[in-house]
Amino acid sequence: MVRWSTRGGCRAASRLQGSEKMDSIREFNERRWAALAAADALYTQPALDLDETSARDLIDPFHQLPDLEGQPVLCLAAGGGQQSAAFGVLGASVTVADICEAQLERDRVASRRYGYSVATVLADMRDLSAFESDAFAVVYQPYSLNFVPEPNLVFTEVSRVLRLGGSYFVMFANPTALGVSPRDWNGSAYPIPDYADHGPVECADESWVYRTSPVGARPAPHPLEYRHTWSQILNGLCEAGFVTTHLHEHRGTSIDEAPGTWAHFSSHIPPWFEIWARHRPDILARPRRPTDGWG
Repeated sequence: MVRWSTRGGCRAASRLQGSEKMDSIREFNERRWAALAAADALYTQPALDLDETSARDLIDPFHQLPDLEGQPVLCLAAGGGQQSAAFGVLGASVTVADICEAQLERDRVASRRYGYSVATVLADMRDLSAFESDAFAVVYQPYSLNFVPEPNLVFTEVSRVLRLGGSYFVMFANPTALGVSPRDWNGSAYPIPDYADHGPVECADESWVYRTSPVGARPAPHPLEYRHTWSQILNGLCEAGFVTTHLHEHRGTSIDEAPGTWAHFSSHIPPWFEIWARHRPDILARPRRPTDGWG
């Protein structure tokens, strides 16, 4: 089902894919992100004061991307008007796929603010059937992979829609620390949980997620996240035809802060990692058709 509408001079596509495939994971995530948007949580606030320098700093601080002017970009599971705004400011042709309509509306708000067009697609990251093969030069996926249990499903879908030589950015939880929080400080260390996969982990949101929320806003349900081991991530990317070009760990720099605070915790245990990869199944698996400019 496709719904086209004109909003603020921008023609935006909103498409619901695979509603008959709705499962409990998608249902929970959709409900949680609707609640986060209603609470105006940190991840739901569009970036409305970007210039070209700050936009590049937001999405590409390690200089992994070439000139984006006119390049088709998919912001995957990335509603909220933050990353899409940065790509729009830098001249990319922006599409956003997300399961939450309220989040997609933030992307439309950002597009109206800067005057670029955005296509918004209501879709699960595990099902990108809304898109043709080889449709994008960049797929940019901020923290969202751990909201589903099967990273390989996502990597396979991204591989299909990304051009040969295209760039894939994906952010994910440190698998050895998922479920650990500053509140777990025991006086001498932060205990590391069992690394094995035993199903979803319920992780309470940190207070900074709601630091700018209106007084009286109701917090969203705690996220249910799935631990992806390093072998799942790295082997899954290789099997989908990706070559890693850069790895970044999010680590704080405040080791002298009080134990049990977020600053202290994140300085000792990186909560998240980011991988930049290039789509090169031609050297890892079966050759695919090259695309000019991104080989």
